[in-house]
Amino acid sequence: MQWTLDQLRQFVLTAESGSFSEAARRLGRAQSAVSTAIGLLEADLGVELFDRSRRNAQLTDAGALLLLEARELLRQGQSLEQRALSLSAGGEAKLTLALDEALPDTAVGTLIREIAQRFPDLELTLLNGTATEVAEYVDQQRAQMAIHFVRGALPARFDQRHMGTVSQGLFVPMGHPLTRNETVQRRDLVPYRQLILHADDVHETAYSPKVWRADSFYALARMVAYDLGWAILPVNIATHDSYRQPLQQLDCPSLALPQLSVRVLWCQGWQPGPAANWVQARFTELLR
Repeated sequence: MQWTLDQLRQFVLTAESGSFSEAARRLGRAQSAVSTAIGLLEADLGVELFDRSRRNAQLTDAGALLLLEARELLRQGQSLEQRALSLSAGGEAKLTLALDEALPDTAVGTLIREIAQRFPDLELTLLNGTATEVAEYVDQQRAQMAIHFVRGALPARFDQRHMGTVSQGLFVPMGHPLTRNETVQRRDLVPYRQLILHADDVHETAYSPKVWRADSFYALARMVAYDLGWAILPVNIATHDSYRQPLQQLDCPSLALPQLSVRVLWCQGWQPGPAANWVQARFTELLR
């Protein structure tokens, strides 16, 4: 078959306008040229698209079915053209982004929705994991860049950029004995098990002689909900509504907990394209 997209456009426009002459007027062509193009299309397809025994351009049954196919092919052709224009302008064809599972849900959800609106032709892959895992995804070249909570210094093979901060706090299950006082001191924490985030080469301070560790903030929060101990958690994780019982934040001024820093990282030598640069800038805004 030797039909062209231009013939399909003339076929669709004629069907939609109901007239060869109206289609020709919209296309800025002679009516005879449009009639000839559709006649060649019919010959190539081996079916009649219009019933020419009628005054207006009336579709045959076969023409009505093929009109649906023609519209879809034109849509795909337009998508191909838009993607090619994006690529020729320096846009990425694909982006694999690794995200720390502990990042605020609201910010991540907004980011993903806006990527879909702003870069509709981008082939996006999202990988999720702990802060350590998403950094490994970049190191293994499974992802171009990762956004995660800072967990110690990065090897020299990475580049990084600070994006913002997230609040953290000291949490126990609702009704825990430590909730009886408005404020607690570090010595008050000592009798109870401390639940600490585990990460290679990062040593968190232990305030209790009894310690359990896990590599996920969500795992720690679930352990707190089961009254297995207390933990320092990102506030967005601790206030999630999926736990066995609500967690309660304690006021412990002597801990002086800092904000958790969030960064984006990538391997040295990689050049972020327009989509990757926009993701970095937009997520920085969302963390504010």
